[in-house]
Amino acid sequence: MSEKIVISPTSRQEGHAELVMEVDDEGIVTKGRYFSITPVRGLEKLVAGKAPETAPVMCQRICGVCPIPHTLASVEAMDDSLNIEVPKAGQLLRELTLAAHTINSHAIHHFLIATDVVPENLFADAVNSVSTIRKNAQYVVDMVAGEGIHPSDIRIGGMASNITELARKKLYSRLKALVPVVDAHVELITGLVADKEFPAGLGVHNQPVFASDKIYGKREYFDLDRFTEIMPESWYDDPEIAKRACSTIPLYDGVNVETGPRARAVKFGGFNERGVVAQHVARAVEMKSHLSRAIAILDELDTSANTLADFDPRGTNKLGIGAIEGPRGLDVHMAQVADGKTQFYSALVPTTWNIPTMGPATEGFHHEWGPHVIRAYDPCLSCATHVMVVDDEDKSVVKNEMVKI
Repeated sequence: MSEKIVISPTSRQEGHAELVMEVDDEGIVTKGRYFSITPVRGLEKLVAGKAPETAPVMCQRICGVCPIPHTLASVEAMDDSLNIEVPKAGQLLRELTLAAHTINSHAIHHFLIATDVVPENLFADAVNSVSTIRKNAQYVVDMVAGEGIHPSDIRIGGMASNITELARKKLYSRLKALVPVVDAHVELITGLVADKEFPAGLGVHNQPVFASDKIYGKREYFDLDRFTEIMPESWYDDPEIAKRACSTIPLYDGVNVETGPRARAVKFGGFNERGVVAQHVARAVEMKSHLSRAIAILDELDTSANTLADFDPRGTNKLGIGAIEGPRGLDVHMAQVADGKTQFYSALVPTTWNIPTMGPATEGFHHEWGPHVIRAYDPCLSCATHVMVVDDEDKSVVKNEMVKI
């Protein structure tokens, strides 16, 4: 007889989620549903009617784990809506900020999975390398963007200011010295994941991948006409889950897509592996490519160049799109500015792309392996909270009165 296993809230990810698995008599998962239960905050509505500069400051607070991608996606959307051409130096500094942040974020993920894959005799080495990598990556973000958590110097039109030549040389030296540390760390993590002997096929699915760029992000790869968004009540066959789920489900060409490190590796690196191990490997290896790009940017950067464009904040009501390849996948923000105010704002975050893949990825395995699938995909649930279900009269949760906010 089928048994329902509920893990609520799940652990080791930002925000709150629930995993519901149906398990048969042999302990095999026949269906798995993973969904956000993080409370709604409505930041997209808070920026409506306010000056364009408000949006990046507010929307970077969608999440404390990935504020850099949200800040960048927000300013890129505003740049597009306001027809701004960002100066080259400003664009390079934005890309440098994201590269450093991604290295830091992937290192955090390795810390979260350390208890699963790192043996006791190597645990101290793994944690120490994570700490060294994070310290140096966050230092870059602090120096370039003003702050490591909620960056103050990423602005509509570019960056608030350039870095000094002395800072450029200092950052260049730091990152060059970090190369052997990252190389050794990647070798350690990929080797340990391979040695863990996860069940064959764990996390494998046939959904297409979706990525816009190897490092930064390109808005032209996101076609709004190919995008649709549905509510949980239309997706989950269990009405109780449909009532509790707090995020919409995006589709591209009518199907779920996978975003993130493996998607980028497949689309831009010829990577063909699938499943949990492939996710871990792609994430680790990506640290090396982002570090290489960060060093190249510092080598190219003209520290005397202008980094911030002049622009007319009044806008023309054009729908602007910002597409950023965050650590967890493509982060899309959309904005319309007219009469000097934000008329419309929406964020389509990486976790919402990836959450629907959890069900198929969980099926067919003994239920104790379920959480490994979650940690492989590195979800960030605060980002994904966009909807709520309420009754207009008594404010109780209902199924058929869903309101997107």
